[in-house]
Amino acid sequence: MRAIIQKVSKASVVVENEKVSEIGPGFMVLLGVKDTDDKDDLAYIKKKISNLRIFEDDDEKMNLSLKDVGGEILMVSQFTLYGDARKGNRPSFTQSAKADKAKEYYEILIDELKEEGFNVKTGIFQTHMQVILVNDGPVTIILDSERIL
Repeated sequence: MRAIIQKVSKASVVVENEKVSEIGPGFMVLLGVKDTDDKDDLAYIKKKISNLRIFEDDDEKMNLSLKDVGGEILMVSQFTLYGDARKGNRPSFTQSAKADKAKEYYEILIDELKEEGFNVKTGIFQTHMQVILVNDGPVTIILDSERIL
């Protein structure tokens, strides 16, 4: 499982010219599910999102988590995170999970983060979306449950 975490001052999702989700300060999370992912991969990504310390403390060091600052999460499913363009110019998405599994894991992660007390907003699964964000810092962190990045 892969997650691209961007620290944002605000972010939103627009579908067919209508804003469907919006957050203030927090994390914009782009989530990709791999065909071989299991519950351990899900647990790893959840733990990292929950505890990632990329907000500045009083000494301007990245030492505070989303919990510490009361930030929100905007979660968007993105199968293209497993696009493989090493061969040719057109990416292959054979490692991406099929829609049913990807949606299941996406929804489980959202539910578990909400159970931890996070305010989680979402895009619309399997829909063409426009994601608008203001990356704060900029800070972008790549997480991979296979720990290869």
